[in-house]
Amino acid sequence: MISPATALFSFFAVCVIVYLIFRPNKGWYWFIRKNIRSDKKVIIEDVLKMLYHAENAGKNIVSNQLFNGIKANKKRLLEVIQKMESENLIVSEGDIINLSKAGREYAVMVVRAHRLWEKYLSEQTGYDKLEWHDRAEEMEHSLSKEAINKLALQLGNPRFDPHGDPIPSVDGDMPQLTGKPLTSFTQGVVGTITHIEDEPEEIYKQILAEDLHIGSQITLGKADDNKICFTSEGNTYRLSPIVAANITIKELSKGDAIPETYMRLSNLREGEKAIVKGISQECKGENRRRLLDLGIVPGTTISIDLTSPMKNPKAYLIRNTVIAIRNEQAALILIDKQNNND
Repeated sequence: MISPATALFSFFAVCVIVYLIFRPNKGWYWFIRKNIRSDKKVIIEDVLKMLYHAENAGKNIVSNQLFNGIKANKKRLLEVIQKMESENLIVSEGDIINLSKAGREYAVMVVRAHRLWEKYLSEQTGYDKLEWHDRAEEMEHSLSKEAINKLALQLGNPRFDPHGDPIPSVDGDMPQLTGKPLTSFTQGVVGTITHIEDEPEEIYKQILAEDLHIGSQITLGKADDNKICFTSEGNTYRLSPIVAANITIKELSKGDAIPETYMRLSNLREGEKAIVKGISQECKGENRRRLLDLGIVPGTTISIDLTSPMKNPKAYLIRNTVIAIRNEQAALILIDKQNNND
């Protein structure tokens, strides 16, 4: 026979377990249900975004490509795709899957969230460039439409993300990306980099290793089947066509091009003087404000005062003040080297 004390303890134990499971909004039941819903939402948005990018590139996506390209349990993915079709987010034509009007509008919102978050990461945080994409991939699913619009307002409603990709407006309008792949141009053409593709990551890493930036001006040199040659801001580059194809440039007229004598501060040598011409748009947030506060503005005379044993950082003389600047920051400052007689 169960004693009253044991019965009472069992009753309270059952109540505690039921409470932990079904506690409103915080119980295990709600936690699991929320994760299931979240998982469904992530899959839907990943499918929509994959179809969106394919359609923009003029490509068709068949079901097998969708199953291979989306990271999800295949059975779960099939269920979600069937649900998306019943909700008129996608339409099937044989084996080809396309976005419906409603699906495309939803996809544009996801793309807007992703690119705004990358813009935020580039300007408001210290995360490395290689982290921006993956972190934005996570956050794009967590932002409500209201949160996305607040983020856009906070950032000043930017038109392009840090890679040069257009950011859809609140109404879904897409700014026009100008330019063509670097591989489309011939020797002698002068242009400015308007876009750097961040996928696949292996190619993006190679471009970052070359220290090429959005806004940098380049002059095309000789090209062959193996290498694309060009100069940019005092440096010479040789890229394979597969890497160069991920860089978009806009051709400049002679009137719009900066003089070829302009170079990066990192190329200045001891004993030389230069005039600051500007700071690359690649330099953002706190780093940009620091350089401006230190007096690195157009028209300022600058020279090397002291080089450390490891040659990084270097001490520069600016307006009778010596400041230390690391080489990676100096590479973002554009200068015009002066003749010794100047």
